[in-house]
Amino acid sequence: MAPEINLPGPVSLIDNTKGQLVVNPEALKILSAITQPVVVVAIVGLYRTGKSYLMNKLAGKKNGFSLGSTVRSHTKGIWMWCVPHPKKPEHTLVLLDTEGLGDIEKGDNENDSWIFALAVLLSSTFVYNSMGTINQQAMDQLHYVTELTDRIKANSSPGNNSVEDSADFVSFFPAFVWTLRDFTLELEVDGEPITADDYLELSLKLRKGTDKKSKSFNDPRLCIRKFFPNRKCFIFDWPAQKKYLARLEQLKEEELNPDFIEQVAEFCSYILSHSNVKTLSGGIPVNGPRLESLVLTYVNAISSGDLPCMENAVLALAQIENSAAVEKAIAHYEQQMGQKVQLPTETLQELLDLHRDSEREAIEVFMKNSFKDVDQTFQRKLGAQLEARQDDFCKQNSKASSDCCMALLQDIFGPLEEDVKQGTFSKPGGYRLFIQKQQELKKKYYQVPRKGIQAEEILQTYLKSKESMTDAILQTDQTLTEKEKEIEVERVKAESAQASTKMLQEIQRKNEQMMEQKERSYQEHLKQLTEKMERDRAQLLKEQERTLALKLQEQERLLKEGFQTESRKMQNEIQDLQKKMRQRRTCTIS
Repeated sequence: MAPEINLPGPVSLIDNTKGQLVVNPEALKILSAITQPVVVVAIVGLYRTGKSYLMNKLAGKKNGFSLGSTVRSHTKGIWMWCVPHPKKPEHTLVLLDTEGLGDIEKGDNENDSWIFALAVLLSSTFVYNSMGTINQQAMDQLHYVTELTDRIKANSSPGNNSVEDSADFVSFFPAFVWTLRDFTLELEVDGEPITADDYLELSLKLRKGTDKKSKSFNDPRLCIRKFFPNRKCFIFDWPAQKKYLARLEQLKEEELNPDFIEQVAEFCSYILSHSNVKTLSGGIPVNGPRLESLVLTYVNAISSGDLPCMENAVLALAQIENSAAVEKAIAHYEQQMGQKVQLPTETLQELLDLHRDSEREAIEVFMKNSFKDVDQTFQRKLGAQLEARQDDFCKQNSKASSDCCMALLQDIFGPLEEDVKQGTFSKPGGYRLFIQKQQELKKKYYQVPRKGIQAEEILQTYLKSKESMTDAILQTDQTLTEKEKEIEVERVKAESAQASTKMLQEIQRKNEQMMEQKERSYQEHLKQLTEKMERDRAQLLKEQERTLALKLQEQERLLKEGFQTESRKMQNEIQDLQKKMRQRRTCTIS
């Protein structure tokens, strides 16, 4: 079970000091320890609109995020609170409370725009909090949404960063929730009651016309409609009498407006039930370390004067996690081989079988911990490292066998060499006695188990090194007839030739086994590579089909509302996407 993070209170995630955004290392340390999937809810809005109160309620606490009680913005930068998700076991709820937008003390909107963009990039549910009704003034205050394409890049391709390319952003962007505080209107149209969601959609209707005034009216509405197809709206009455508002977090429940209490409960229930896990492109769930990487990547880009690029952030994260996945796989391989392999192995095949089993497990570890391995770059790195380790084990195995056999030969043949030095075989019939003794010792050598793959080669090398000693014994054996000498010499040479032939055959057989094993490993790598690429292609098709469905829905809505020009543009986008999907379906993996 993954460890549960439960902070006693919020911590600063991104500090805003003199207009500079700086990541808090302590907050990153907290995120790095969260192995569970994270549901990230961020709230933004004008300062002094009660954002922190709602976030404390989502955390299930009365206190936590600072509410403040003056006209000055209280929260600076972005604050984070990580708590166990109350409705999703094995998940962590990450709440992000942002500093109030439009603080007159800051003097410009540059900082506000970055805070707004970061809240969009980091969250899976984005809450925009405002006061009163959705009128033109409220839309004007939400000008930050029209600046998103100037603040964020969906991918690194040039010229692909506009509202018309909204599909690229939608796959990364969160669900959108608009909360209206101190709402006093009746929710009805033409005398008929409507829902808060209906009110939001009516407020987002576009005005016909291409003049400057119509464009100013339509731009924020069009951005919300395109960037946030998943939208929700909540309205809230006054929480209490005005004289009590300065100490809202201290009020008892009976001192609050009952309608407000019910509305807050409904809001919290919806957010906790419907907010999804933060995901990357392709539906990859985000945990604490991945959110940590996104925070660092985006803030570093802003600090260096670049635009945060969502695609690059995912690729940077993939580099980190895939490198770690290779390390985990190699560590698993070495652990398994360390536990299973006892050098020297009796045969080369025994070692290769153990390698193949450990290699398969290592690849499974890599597959489990990797994602977006573009062109299988990291899997190939893993394959190369595993092959290098196989070669290293083979060398270790060969050396271990050589060392073992050399020590064994010294132990077994040492007494025989000492007898030769003492002249034991310098007598008639000594040569035959020497050969008989040598054969007995060879048989004893062969009977010792687990000498390894060098057993025969080391023995023959040793015997060859002692040929001069054997010849000397033969020459001193004067009792043998010339014919007997010739027979003995030929027999010894035949044995030596037979042993040499056997040694060459054994070396050839070992080389053939090595080549067969490498071919099997290559085919297995190729099979896994092919399967991985097929899954990636299927996943891409699935994402494109989901995007196509969204575009078809948008085109149908535009047709119904009479926006012919936008409909034709959408049709072109749909045709381009369908063409890409047909090409993707017809392409094959070579």
